[in-house]
Amino acid sequence: MLALHEVVTCIAGLQVVQGVSLRVAEGEFVTLLGSNGAGKTTLLRTIAGVIKPARGIIRFREKEIQGLPPHRIVQLGVSLCPEGRQLFPQLSVEKNLVLGAYTRRKDKNSIKESLREVYELFPILAERSRQPAGTLSGGQQQMLAIARALMSKPKLLLLDEPSMGLAPMIVRKIMMEVLREIHKRGTTLLLSEQNANMALMISERAYVMESGKIAFEGPSQELLRDEKVKRAYIGA
Repeated sequence: MLALHEVVTCIAGLQVVQGVSLRVAEGEFVTLLGSNGAGKTTLLRTIAGVIKPARGIIRFREKEIQGLPPHRIVQLGVSLCPEGRQLFPQLSVEKNLVLGAYTRRKDKNSIKESLREVYELFPILAERSRQPAGTLSGGQQQMLAIARALMSKPKLLLLDEPSMGLAPMIVRKIMMEVLREIHKRGTTLLLSEQNANMALMISERAYVMESGKIAFEGPSQELLRDEKVKRAYIGA
């Protein structure tokens, strides 16, 4: 479904992503691990079209998408749930969700069906649908950010650090329950995450980034037992 070949992305003249190649098959749940500053966020933003790569090829379903504007990439079926949530705090929960479906805004009936689906996945959002997004708890805001990304009906969902700043109980709910359910419903997932133990437990394959490059890759269960990975990202 997704294939990157020797992708390089520069920010302020610095190569933050340095020749990354990776693949995500349709229906897979793949995680991207790495410490803060490894280049994970820049890589996801490059795939989503928010940042243009300096060179390299990005293919989604055999179509080259590097250089396309973000809204075209969303229309093709790729949605990014960004680091830090980036909600519209003054707007209601439901208005934030409807904005997630902006690229298919003319299909009112389909948007209503998508709202029903995300409210089923996140019942608390249905209860708070008229509440300003900025008044939600941190966990509820993260649920809203994921739900908003789902409103575009993506084939591939990119998730950037969804556990950041959340209490352990909320992390378990989002990571262990919600993401598994989204994957079960047929959405391909590429998850960028610093919580390596949790991410490897729920995903099928993993890539590890170090200093803008892929350092390790393999089945998640193998990396979970790999001593180098354990020492660097999981701990004793």
